[in-house]
Parts: sequence; C-alpha cells; structure tokens
Amino acid sequence: MELFTPDFGLVFWMFIAFLLLFLVLAKWGWPVIIKMMDKRAATIDRGVEEARQAHEQLENARAEAEKYVQEARSRQAEMLRETARMKSEIIEQARAEAQEAAKKEMDAAKIAIEQARKEAELQFRTEVGRFSIDIAEKMVRSRMQDDKAQTELVNKLLDEIEKN
Repeated sequence: MELFTPDFGLVFWMFIAFLLLFLVLAKWGWPVIIKMMDKRAATIDRGVEEARQAHEQLENARAEAEKYVQEARSRQAEMLRETARMKSEIIEQARAEAQEAAKKEMDAAKIAIEQARKEAELQFRTEVGRFSIDIAEKMVRSRMQDDKAQTELVNKLLDEIEKN
C-alpha cells in the first residue's frame, strides 16, 4: 500500500519541487501567461468593438441605401408624371397643328373654288357675250339686206353719238 500512502520524505521533496516550480512560474511563467491573456482579451474586445462599428456602419449603409432607393422611386415617379405631361402636350400640339393644317387646306380649297367659280363665271359671260354678238350679227344681217335699212341704221347711230 505504499502507493497509496507516501513517505514523509517523498512528500517533502514533492513539496519543495512544487514550491520551486511555483516560484519559477510565478516569476517568469505567470506574468507571460497573464500578459498573453490580457493581450488576447484586448484583441477580443477590439474585435467586438470593430464588429459593433461594422454593424453600425452596415445599418447606416442600409438606411442610406433605402434613402437612395426612395429618392430614385420619387424621381422615377416624377419622370413618369413629366413624361405623361409631355405626351399630353405633344398630342395637344399635334392636334392643334392638324387643325391648323386642315384650316389652311380648307381656306386653300375655298380660294381655289372661288377662283374656279370666277373663271367659270367669266367664261360663261364670254360665251354669253359671243352668243349675243352672233345673234345680233345674224339679226342685223337679216334686217340689213337692203341698202335703205343700212342707211337708216347708220343715221340713227350717228344721231345717238352726237347727242352723247
């Protein structure tokens, strides 16, 4: 049972070895380990802080992106309204131009009709005048076949010219 109950000498030397190990570790080991642990804790704290800042930046970026999306939607809606207004203006302008062109065509047609009517009237008068002259010539020939009627007509015309 010696394994289970150690001697006093073994315990003493184990205690001395433990004390030496403890002093060596306390002098050189523990400060290095604690320093490393503090450094690691600082690194973790810095990482947590950077993660928090990154999260804040992400939230700010999301908010800014949402603002830009909203602004883009607003601009899109404005552009659609402007496009609709311009479409209405273009249609109205085209309608007015078409009406103006139709009015000009109607005026030109009226002028052309009036000129054609005047030409027809002039031609009609010319024809009526020619027919009247032809009829008068035929009547005068038939009445003026003898010399006495011709002389009477000439004398009558001369008297009328003298009176005027």
